[in-house]
Parts: sequence; structure tokens; C-alpha cells
Amino acid sequence: MSPWPIAELIPHAGDMILLDAVLEHDADHVRCTHKVAADGLLHAADGRLPAWAGVELMAQAIAAWAGCTARAKGRPVRLGLLLGTRQYRCNVTGFPPGSTLTVSARREFSDATGMGVFVCRIEAPGVLAEAKLTVFSPPDATALFATALSHD
Repeated sequence: MSPWPIAELIPHAGDMILLDAVLEHDADHVRCTHKVAADGLLHAADGRLPAWAGVELMAQAIAAWAGCTARAKGRPVRLGLLLGTRQYRCNVTGFPPGSTLTVSARREFSDATGMGVFVCRIEAPGVLAEAKLTVFSPPDATALFATALSHD
């Protein structure tokens, strides 16, 4: 279990924090949990969390891995961006209320510029979702966005 609360690991706030906790993490892997509530910001009318929200759960697991890695080194948590998703497959149309999902991400590639590729899974009884996510965590997000905004 992570010594840090999930809110201190990812740059989200309030209802946009979907994960509940980090169960384990190491240099290349993280495993998190999410208990599906009966209602919420992204939920369908039937109470299910739509399968497409699995991509956000995976992205937050990657953010939690990056947050744990930064905290362990005494560094601040950095902003990260989801650039793309490949081969997202999910065997359900929605994650049922009351189910506890295990969300894992394993680093397949990363470089000094902040680019990374992670293989991700969501598992629960009767549930399996898998995808490869490409992410980018700029060393200085403020400068990146200031440059981008100055071109508008």
C-alpha cells in the first residue's frame, strides 16, 4: 500500500479522482483500486461506469505511478497528458456498481523527454479491460503551456 493518499499522487481534484488507493508500486509497475459507486460524474443512467471510462482509470493509474515515483525521490508531482490509446478492449459495456476494480499499469517504455508507453489492465470478477496508453509528462508544463498559449 502506498504511504501517500491518492489525492497527493495525481493532479486531479474532487470527483475527477476516480482511483481509491495505490496497492503497490515499483520502478515499472503500479496496481490501484477503484470501487464502483452507484452514481458519479461519469456514470450511465443504469448506475454502471461506462467501459470507455476504463481509459481514464488506466491513465490515472499511470499518474499514480508517476506520483509515487516522484514522491519517493522527494520531487513534486508533475502534470501528465494522455496522448493516445491503442487496442482498448473491454469484455463488458460498463463496470457494475459495487464491484472493486484492480487497475494496473506496467511501463513498457519511457525516455528523458517525458514520453512513455504503458500496458494497462482492469480486472474484477467477470471483467477484463486491456490497452496500451501513450503519455507525456513535460519537465516544465508551465513553460509548455505558456508557449502554446502565446501562439494563439
